[in-house]
Amino acid sequence: MLFSRLEKKVAYKYMFAKKRGFGSVVSWVSLIGIMLGVATLIVVMSVMGGFHETLLSRIIGMNGHVVVYHQGGTISDYDFLIDKMRQNKVVEKYATSIVPIAEGQIMASAKGNNSGAIVRGIRMPDLKAKTSNGTRIYGKSLDNVKDGELIIGASLSRSLRITSGDKVSLISANGGTATPFGTMPRIMAYPVVSSFFMGMYEYDSGYIFMPLETAQKYLNIENSITHIDLFLTDAEQSEKVVSALDTLLPDGFIVRDWRDLNRGFVGALKVESSVMFLILLLIVIVAAFNIISSLVMLVKDKNKDIAVMRTFGVSRKSMMKIFILSGTSIGIIGSLLGTILGVVIATYIEPIRKFFQFITGHDLFPAELYSLSELPSKLVPSSVISIAVIAIALAFLATLYPAWKASNTDPVETLRNE
Repeated sequence: MLFSRLEKKVAYKYMFAKKRGFGSVVSWVSLIGIMLGVATLIVVMSVMGGFHETLLSRIIGMNGHVVVYHQGGTISDYDFLIDKMRQNKVVEKYATSIVPIAEGQIMASAKGNNSGAIVRGIRMPDLKAKTSNGTRIYGKSLDNVKDGELIIGASLSRSLRITSGDKVSLISANGGTATPFGTMPRIMAYPVVSSFFMGMYEYDSGYIFMPLETAQKYLNIENSITHIDLFLTDAEQSEKVVSALDTLLPDGFIVRDWRDLNRGFVGALKVESSVMFLILLLIVIVAAFNIISSLVMLVKDKNKDIAVMRTFGVSRKSMMKIFILSGTSIGIIGSLLGTILGVVIATYIEPIRKFFQFITGHDLFPAELYSLSELPSKLVPSSVISIAVIAIALAFLATLYPAWKASNTDPVETLRNE
């Protein structure tokens, strides 16, 4: 056995002693500190993981894992090009769909209200496939949207104060009419038949979808598109697809994957997660130092008991085990309680946020600031276990010096002074 019956009994007595004074208080502070540290780490890392997964899935889900551009700005004969891509073995293996897109920046105007937006032309079956995962459509079904009709973001429709059936004027500086006084902006009005809510503020407040043919006419690029999106079964295989397309496509084509297109965003999330983990780990480290303080005071308080046990034949090794078990138990109990608390909070983080938002009367998670309408959370079992193990390991390391000090107590000198 790792610990003898005597070692367990003495460690338990020391750990839960009722008359330890300040040392007992420090022990409870250590336990609570580890519990809160572990819980906070689990909650924050779960929320950060939820942010990372949700934002990337929505950004990538609408823009494609791999995007093909042309240096000339538009791509003609795109159906032939898409068929050629599908014949490639690597593309066929990893690509679930290849979607032609016609896109441009515009100014949307309605009822005296204006807002910048991006108009995206896409075939309705492709749009339906991309919005099937959690996106809510209000109004006309995507199957029934016709040429010349718009699907607008829910937040954008609110800012323009329009409802289904109202017309929106789209103003574009590209493709305008040349006049002796310069190029006049292209202005066309279209009826809004549906609105969508993706839960990502950037899209809900700044995107307008329309049938591909409508976008081609409006952007004055008939029979052409601006880029091609490839959606893959596994985002991590995007580099293989990019390499295959670089070889397949002729000169003038530019191929980028989701990492290139969102490099700053992905990098910022990784750095933020790492820094947040290190900062919050300090809570656990402080609690570990409290364990050192508690055990050092315990050793000083129990000097006479230690000397008596050493006189009766308790070895130095056993004395070390007693104090290691006492301190590590604080770490194990605190880690277990913190893990349970952290998992519960991370699981119900959105209802908890809404409760505190109701109590305080303030918006604790502004959609326009965080680009999400709900607070995301993703519990990763391996991360939860790693956090608990790190906390227990720190607690164990914190016991080594006090345990060594206790084992080196000289019984003769201690009893003589008594």
